[in-house]
Amino acid sequence: MIRQIEGIGALAARYEVLLCDVWGVIHNGRESFPGPCAALARWRAERGPVVLISNSPRPCPEVARQLDGLGVPREAWSALVTSGDVTRTLLAPRAPGPAYRLGPDRDAPLYAGLGLAFAPLEQAKFIACTGPVNDDVETPEDYRALLTEASARRLPMICANPDRVVQRGERLVYCGGALAELYEALGGEVIMAGKPYAPLYEACLARAAELAGHAVEKAQVLAIGDGIATDAKGANAQGIDLLFVAAGIHGAEMRDATGRLDAGAAERLLGAAGAHAAYLADALAW
Repeated sequence: MIRQIEGIGALAARYEVLLCDVWGVIHNGRESFPGPCAALARWRAERGPVVLISNSPRPCPEVARQLDGLGVPREAWSALVTSGDVTRTLLAPRAPGPAYRLGPDRDAPLYAGLGLAFAPLEQAKFIACTGPVNDDVETPEDYRALLTEASARRLPMICANPDRVVQRGERLVYCGGALAELYEALGGEVIMAGKPYAPLYEACLARAAELAGHAVEKAQVLAIGDGIATDAKGANAQGIDLLFVAAGIHGAEMRDATGRLDAGAAERLLGAAGAHAAYLADALAW
């Protein structure tokens, strides 16, 4: 059964390494969360490495700058590994393409130095997707016609962000995973390396071992996240214990009529998706 906890301090004797999600756990896309950041900083100072594991489609240096701008202190994390980092290993062998680029201009660093060319859909050999072009207003349905045509052309899609939605301020906005989900429903082939898929976890565990100075057993690793399809299923597939944070995208579904966190509701919600968590908390705290 899931164990509800107040903070990660209660788990410090059991685990050494944290693999911590970013969006919804330590920031909401508009501002950082001081309490969670302080908890990670204390873990790093007193216990062991903190590796941030993000489905951002941009490489680590770009996301690090974003975290700086949101006020996430560097003391709160030891390393950062992104879906963009591992997706580059899928894109590089396909250069020069050409690819049909689907996503906003801010994701351009994903392609830097890969030698990829871009072309209209009718000339492309595959789709490189990071998300909607304007996620403030667009939904997957805005792309149904384009993705239907791409599926008819049998173009594979490499999706750099498996997240379906993320929290931005008080709103949820669509991500690349929502477009990938629609593309698969239309019969298209989708290839992803971010959460919940193994390549991102393998990269994080390798980095954790470098930081710890020794091989890290999965039993010594605790994953932290707020997404069922990504964080929960990814940790489950790797055999890594998970602390599920209810303050994120599924928060309202895990509370009773009074707004209190309901462990039973959390278990049912996770179980309905074929996932589970070892621990549950309102928010990341020490």
